Amino acid sequence: MEFGARHTRRGQPGTASRGFTLLELLFTVLIGIILTAIALPLINNVMTNFKLRSAVASVTGAIQTTRFQAISAGYAYQVVFDKTASTYQVQSDPNHTGLFGNVGGPVPLASSSIPVVLDANATLQFRPSGIVAATVGSTTLNLTYRNKTETITVSSYGNIKVTP
Repeated sequence: MEFGARHTRRGQPGTASRGFTLLELLFTVLIGIILTAIALPLINNVMTNFKLRSAVASVTGAIQTTRFQAISAGYAYQVVFDKTASTYQVQSDPNHTGLFGNVGGPVPLASSSIPVVLDANATLQFRPSGIVAATVGSTTLNLTYRNKTETITVSSYGNIKVTP
């Protein structure tokens, strides 16, 4: 045996036990469960706001882009919002006949996993002068996801206002 070495045996005084007791582990798990229960509603609320804002950004982007296309192309464009299909369709009238043809295909307001609801059908028509008019419905659109609603209002000069 070396000089100064300490030898202890289990169960004798001076031995240190390592690890956690069952009671300590239970309290730790209980605190984790309580924190999770508090956080879940907050996370759901944030995700609802995020998904609704995403759909609003899609709609306002389509409105702005279509207005700019009408101004730069020099002929009328319109965006047709379909409540039933939850889509919008951009259309143009390059021949100035009043007959609009589709530009691309219909675009969903949001992904299929996000059931955003549009309150009514609407068609916004954009003139090369920048003037906006509703030929179907109104220039105010309401988008709803779960219990949250955002209102999009388009002025006759193309200004967009979004209010919760």
